[in-house]
Amino acid sequence: MVSIYSKGAFQSGDLDFVLETIRLENLPQILSQIGFLKKSGRHYVHPECKHLFIEFVTPPVGIGNDTGITPNEIKVESHTIKILSPTDCIRDRLASAIHFNSRESIEQAVLVARKQKFNLSKVESFCRKEGGETVFKMFLELWKS
Repeated sequence: MVSIYSKGAFQSGDLDFVLETIRLENLPQILSQIGFLKKSGRHYVHPECKHLFIEFVTPPVGIGNDTGITPNEIKVESHTIKILSPTDCIRDRLASAIHFNSRESIEQAVLVARKQKFNLSKVESFCRKEGGETVFKMFLELWKS
């Protein structure tokens, strides 16, 4: 998401998917059909593309303690892709900063905030609920600089 919403300013090495219709036990067979033959922990790796890996999570999608996430829907050719909104992408990155003390996650949130419209009050409220007032202040300072 950060790669998409920052318009390439950040390059991610993973693709995260939420399973809605496929069961976990069916994944190895499905992924092997497209060359993802190796599983490393919870990640699937393609032998010709080791810098990129796929991870699957089970629903519900959560950001911090918030599990009431409604994804945006984006049409790509004839397919509809569900993705977090820019606001939720920023909240996700700040949740990582709050819970894992990740400065890089704040910087990623700033990259998205500089390229996308988002709901600042929703981000601030989220950070307060998660105990991340300091993280929000750091985000705000970086975003405004």
